[in-house]
Amino acid sequence: MADWIRTFDSISLTDIPIVGGKNASLGEMIRTLQSKHIHVPDGFATTASAYQHFFTENHLYEKISSLLQKYQKGHISLQKAGKKIREYILKGNFSKPFYEEILRAYKDLSKKYNTYPLDVAVRSSATAEDLPDASFAGQQESYLHIQGEKELLTACKKCFASLFTDRAISYREAKGFDHMKVSLSVGVQKMVRSDKGGSGVMFTIDTETGFPNVILISAAFGLGENVVQGTINPDEYLVFKPFLHKKNIIPIIEKKLGTKQKKLIYSSGKNKTKNIPATSKEQKSFVLQDDEIIQLASWGKLIEDEYKKPMDIEWAKDGLTQTLFIVQARSETVESKKMKTALSSFSLKEVGKKILEGSAIGESIACGKVQIIKNVKDIESFQEGSILVTEMTSPDWVPIMKKAKGIITNKGGRTSHAAIVSRELGVPAIVGSEKATKILKKGQKITLSCAEGDKGFVYEGFLEYEEKEINAADLPKTSTPIMMNISSPMSAFRWWQLPTKGIGLARMEFIIQNIIKIHPMALTHFHKVHDLATRKIIEKITEGYKKKEEYFIDTLSQSIAKIAASQYPNPAIVRMSDFKTNEYANLIGGSFFEFTEENPMLGFRGASRYYSSRYRDGFALECLAMKKARDEMGFTNIILMIPFCRTPEEADKVLHILEKNGLKRGKNGLEVYVMCEIPSNIILADEFADRFDGFSIGSNDLTQLILGVDRDSEELSYLFDARNDAVKKMISQVIQAAHKKNRKVGICGQAPSDYPDFAEFLVQEGIDSISLNPDSVIEIIPKIAAIEKTLRKKT
Repeated sequence: MADWIRTFDSISLTDIPIVGGKNASLGEMIRTLQSKHIHVPDGFATTASAYQHFFTENHLYEKISSLLQKYQKGHISLQKAGKKIREYILKGNFSKPFYEEILRAYKDLSKKYNTYPLDVAVRSSATAEDLPDASFAGQQESYLHIQGEKELLTACKKCFASLFTDRAISYREAKGFDHMKVSLSVGVQKMVRSDKGGSGVMFTIDTETGFPNVILISAAFGLGENVVQGTINPDEYLVFKPFLHKKNIIPIIEKKLGTKQKKLIYSSGKNKTKNIPATSKEQKSFVLQDDEIIQLASWGKLIEDEYKKPMDIEWAKDGLTQTLFIVQARSETVESKKMKTALSSFSLKEVGKKILEGSAIGESIACGKVQIIKNVKDIESFQEGSILVTEMTSPDWVPIMKKAKGIITNKGGRTSHAAIVSRELGVPAIVGSEKATKILKKGQKITLSCAEGDKGFVYEGFLEYEEKEINAADLPKTSTPIMMNISSPMSAFRWWQLPTKGIGLARMEFIIQNIIKIHPMALTHFHKVHDLATRKIIEKITEGYKKKEEYFIDTLSQSIAKIAASQYPNPAIVRMSDFKTNEYANLIGGSFFEFTEENPMLGFRGASRYYSSRYRDGFALECLAMKKARDEMGFTNIILMIPFCRTPEEADKVLHILEKNGLKRGKNGLEVYVMCEIPSNIILADEFADRFDGFSIGSNDLTQLILGVDRDSEELSYLFDARNDAVKKMISQVIQAAHKKNRKVGICGQAPSDYPDFAEFLVQEGIDSISLNPDSVIEIIPKIAAIEKTLRKKT
């Protein structure tokens, strides 16, 4: 009997030439991973020889070759050639033996699940698809909710025909594949009732930066096509791989609630599925519970380990049984192919007016004129070099996506079609902006920036920017540990390839100001917020949380965990909040809890706030977030740092408050550092060393207070210099005093990033670590290595 049908349990990855990448992968998982309790719906696949038999029986090779030759010679358009080829295929007939084999396999599968006719998904799997150098999102079609023999046979022919969509023909031409040497396998798989549950996509690598230690899961209610095609903005969950199998640890380092405006369900009409509006409750609820997120991530890690490469996985949750399933898996082909030592750094050189934002795809910047295209039938009008603005993209849009300088969509998440294709093409994109087609105008000059973290921004006009090429492999090793200053959790993974030894300064203020946005006391004492408009804003932001305080704790703990994850197991030194009163007042609800100071720089800031009745409850939220990140999420590499601590007695009060909130120094390896930024920290260094595990020099505040120069004064800027002898003598003094007490001293201030000669001074004095801004690391490391080499020669 001809080899036309193969059950999934008889297929492995060695069968890609026979059943294509998708089906070979399903067979591999069923054969090797079901014993590890990964659920994969069963099924069968038609083979490449079955496809060839169908084409031979219907004399299709000759007809298709003739049409393709006419297209290649320019005698007919791609659209006409593709349409005629698909018509030929759909009019073809199955031979009786082939027909009977398909139906026999379908009946056997139905019998296995005790249901006839069984509800199945029918998917295309090209034999040249999903290879490392030949992968592109959505080249062929899938058909869901197929029931009965007639529907199954029709869907099989539609899959064959999808090998010759316009986009597929164009793609093979670009990749140099011979159209006649590519075959197509049809996968028939039991449907998961995710129409009543949820579904989505999972990547075992960070899709924006290639950071390998996380798993990214996207989720929506209903069938998965909305997530894959990017027609909705899904939930997104980020899980830290190394902690997946740690007991009593919940390694979910990010949860983003998507709008999920609609969901795809079964339909009884001609179209087998239909989109309906999601309910208000669904839009405000996460698709997956924490235990389900961890279950999926654990499966993703097992699949990655089995394949020994980063993976792109589709999953589904059956709403009838509440069971999770893996329905597809293939190699991730964008980030995993990049050189792990090569980095390009983009940065804006001027400030512009922000007019739109969304999720950033890629890490580059592009300037161009807006071209809005709302319908795929109008793509031929696209002008190369424009910024494509549209509702969403599908595989049909690929020919013009290649020509765009940038892409902006209203809908879609980081695993949508637009996102996946943009990454492969190397084109910066902003997805899920929600209103790009309304706000932006045809021909408008804009700058699209994806170089500022997870969020992408559209600026008015053409802004000047620069690109730096970085090769981490060429950097010399240094004896002095080099760390990084990080403000934004959104950009933490961007720098994972740099040869740094941890985070020397994670600024909590950025997270509170730009992500949380609400004054913590407005959450703990909401009744004191008397302005109705402000109350509504806070209610909206904290929607979905039973207690408003939980919003702060969850958001801050996840943000800090993401920063700590980027350098784990190296230390991540997190500075507790150091807003001044005027800065706190600018937070939502802040005006109800702050007072006006003549000189906030020397006022109610840092340690003095933590034990004061004015802020004690707000600081408790900070402590609970740090405790959660360390104890519940597992990031014991987090070191706390207390800013602007004026006296040893004040240090005692702060340490007492920390302990009261579950952060006892020494417990679970907790270390607490103090910022060295006030002359008293140096003069009484031995007393501070008795209370803290280390010092971190803040060169800006220290210079300000030693020289008596306002760091923000333009008139006195010529006097503000950390290299002044008075500042350097004080730094030398604290290093010596700390080392006598066996305490480490690092520096996290701006000076080493700005002045290489200051970095040289620090190395000579025996500093224990230097923390730099990420974009300064490449420049400063060779200089520090050279300094160390010179010092070794002298000794």
